[in-house]
Amino acid sequence: MAYEPVIGLEIHVELSTASKMFCGCRVEFGGTPNTRVCPVCMAHPGALPVINRQAIRYLARIGLALGCSIPERSIFHRKNYFYPDLPKGYQISQYDQPFAVDGRLEVTTQDGIQDVGIERVHMEEDTAKNIHAGESGRIADSLYSLIDFNRSGTPLVEIVTRPDIHSPQAARAFLNQLKNLLQYLDVSDCNMEEGSLRCDANVSMRPAGSEGLGVKTELKNMNSFKHLEKGLAQEIARQVDILESGGDVVQQTVHYDVGSGLISPLRSKEEAHDYRYFPEPDLVPLVATGDFVDEVSSGMPELPAARAERYRRELSLPAYDVEVLTSSRGLADYFEETLEHFNDAKLVSNWLMGELLGYLNATGQSLAECKVSPAGLAELLTMMREGKISANAGKEVFSEMCDSGAAALEVVEERGLSQISDEGELAAVIAEVIEDNPAQVEQFRAGKEQVAGFFVGQVMKATGGRANPKLVNQLVRQRLTE
Repeated sequence: MAYEPVIGLEIHVELSTASKMFCGCRVEFGGTPNTRVCPVCMAHPGALPVINRQAIRYLARIGLALGCSIPERSIFHRKNYFYPDLPKGYQISQYDQPFAVDGRLEVTTQDGIQDVGIERVHMEEDTAKNIHAGESGRIADSLYSLIDFNRSGTPLVEIVTRPDIHSPQAARAFLNQLKNLLQYLDVSDCNMEEGSLRCDANVSMRPAGSEGLGVKTELKNMNSFKHLEKGLAQEIARQVDILESGGDVVQQTVHYDVGSGLISPLRSKEEAHDYRYFPEPDLVPLVATGDFVDEVSSGMPELPAARAERYRRELSLPAYDVEVLTSSRGLADYFEETLEHFNDAKLVSNWLMGELLGYLNATGQSLAECKVSPAGLAELLTMMREGKISANAGKEVFSEMCDSGAAALEVVEERGLSQISDEGELAAVIAEVIEDNPAQVEQFRAGKEQVAGFFVGQVMKATGGRANPKLVNQLVRQRLTE
């Protein structure tokens, strides 16, 4: 029997607010453990939470960008569980009255455009960080465990999709495009290595073509696109093996070991009643008035889809260029700032996709670490357009600019790469090349005009590639037809 996977994702996003969700402690990655804590996030008796207004604004941005409806009223709940990573013994979250519901995200997959439904977007607080001392870093074989409460209470948005995803590749594409959207919104750095963006995946199998849902398992805390895709593929294969052998899939939470590639059970899958949700008595309901929603909406940045449409419509860029340029807000901003100084969208696009991204990939740098500013790149492209340097020399200059941070003119002068466009200087070189190659001269004059390319190549060689090739071609033909 052929089986079809059914996948739903739960994405947790740490917000880039200055302070925690319910107290004034600073939000910052790393640092000395247990130094960014206070009576509220440490659950001291009598300490009461206060809602972070900026976090709610960011939450509204996410909901609106995903096309969600924002009910006028939502409330916080206590989600009770007995893990050591929240000293209260419960997490402040949202349950049956979330902040935003019924959205969608259009995703480009290898099978085409697909709509993935968004079940809900709600706010909660992050947990502390457990450090398990042992080779694997997991609690099962640890010698002891430590807890850093610095992260406890960080504003955390949970985005829950509907089970509309049917392959590991589509799940990866969804998470990638969601990350891009969140970065455009400027609500989170989405640094997966630091835990700012984490993903759980619910997966079940059903006979291909059927509409029912099978027993699901949950893959916890996938912290990279590659691990999400590989973990889902492994869990799908595991479930298919069980079903084909006549067994039953058990509903449980499982762990994907990125080193061995193996799936292992963690615990039975919790249901809502296991958490004993009840309304948080220390927090008032959130009331999203029309004025509040309008205010947040009016302050939204241009989103990737709108930016892509503008590039196609106003700049006439090919679909591939548009997809690459809008794949990150930083790259799109860099592109537009370069255009402010050099008005040739296609040429700028070619250089960003080729030279800039090629250099960043080769060196492992991020765009923020690049030493070439948009104005610096525009200066280099202007020198090429004006014939001051050749295209090949431009690539050499750009690489040096990236390495050293020097300006284009500085590199050109230091390396002697300025293009020779003086007709008198070129005429002397051309005369010498023609004199040294009489056989090729006779071939040209006998009608074999492509031989002109030979002379151009010889002149370029003689000038170390610095001659203006367009001017050389013109002068060579003039001399050969005299």
